Amino acid sequence: MSDLPADGTVRPITRWGEPVLHHPCRPVEAYDEDLEKLVADMLATLRAADGVGLAANQIGVDVRVFVFSCHDDDNVLHEGVVCNPVLILPEGPERRLDESFEGCLSLPGAHAPLARPDTATVRGTDHHGEPIEYTGTGLFARCLQHETEHLDGIVFGDRLSKRRRKQLFEEHERAADDYGPRWPAE
Repeated sequence: MSDLPADGTVRPITRWGEPVLHHPCRPVEAYDEDLEKLVADMLATLRAADGVGLAANQIGVDVRVFVFSCHDDDNVLHEGVVCNPVLILPEGPERRLDESFEGCLSLPGAHAPLARPDTATVRGTDHHGEPIEYTGTGLFARCLQHETEHLDGIVFGDRLSKRRRKQLFEEHERAADDYGPRWPAE
């Protein structure tokens, strides 16, 4: 997507446990310079962290917008912005689950297997307020689900058993020294 804003500032990523990650975000209402700057900063942060998706609340901003740069099952790179996303998942015989490892930039260094539908669609608007729709497979489907859930106040660990969640946090603690308190560094 060639009209993505550039020249953003890398911001520190909010860690699990911070209140902004655990409640639904407010809708995007203004498509203005502030939103453009937020999206540019989110994209810069996503690149610096070498991630595939980043929700606004992951940099401490309580608004329903996420960015992504993610490959699908056919190794096609998808990049974009979604404001006010609505997630649509397959039902009935079209619903197939993929249990793959998942991680989160807000809990760096930790991964856990999580079953999710292998396809997903998100509808919303871009950062100019124009209607958009993305449908993804594989990792891209997982990204669309993961980032939309962030904006709903759900972290993927909420979907894990207590035992697996405990293991996830132990894995993060072992890796914590690799990620400073203002991760990612510029």
